Amino acid sequence: MKGRIWLIPVTLGGDNYEDVIPGKVLEVTIGLRYFIVENLRSARRFLRLIDRYFPIDESVFYELNEHTPDEDVSHFLEAIFNGHDIGLMSEAGLPGIADPGARIVAEAHREGITVTPLSGPSSIIMALIASGMNGQNFTFNGYLPVKPLERTAKLRELEKKAHEGFSQIFMETPYRNRAMLESIFAVCNKNSLLCIAADITLPSESIRTMKISEWKKNVPELKKRPVIFVLQ
Repeated sequence: MKGRIWLIPVTLGGDNYEDVIPGKVLEVTIGLRYFIVENLRSARRFLRLIDRYFPIDESVFYELNEHTPDEDVSHFLEAIFNGHDIGLMSEAGLPGIADPGARIVAEAHREGITVTPLSGPSSIIMALIASGMNGQNFTFNGYLPVKPLERTAKLRELEKKAHEGFSQIFMETPYRNRAMLESIFAVCNKNSLLCIAADITLPSESIRTMKISEWKKNVPELKKRPVIFVLQ
């Protein structure tokens, strides 16, 4: 009998897992012994967080990230053909969104393996629904270009789409948040709406939507904070 692959949500940071991870997810996760993970260290930490006695040494972990060769990916599913279920875990939030896990899910479908998603926190969706912006039509753009000129061109493109009624969601690595904000201030119209959603689900959570002209007068401190930006 063939196993299945479970898409396991994890916290967006912090240790308050019971506040954001449903009991069903915890039950399924604790029962698994095979995992495909984006980051080995954070995956093991999460398992020990939800169950201090979790048998880490009796479990099998495969690391899947942007450096994993394609020829290795299909081997990660071999346990399923021996009747074992496998859990797929991102480093934060839901696997498969801004996450390399989509590669293994695609392979599972090609192999006729059952894929079962479990509900949990997604910073992208949580930022959108808390922004007050258009949830009917939106685009997630992932990370914008790092080079200033390319980032400027991309922001102009996103703002044009935002003015057409499509909420534009994007993100940045925490140490570049300030540079991103400065680019937004320099490029975007002062009357455009910007939602800055920082530290979602954490005690320091801050989600606010204002005109860019208002943000310029109240520049937030975003250093080292995970942030989702939404533009409309």
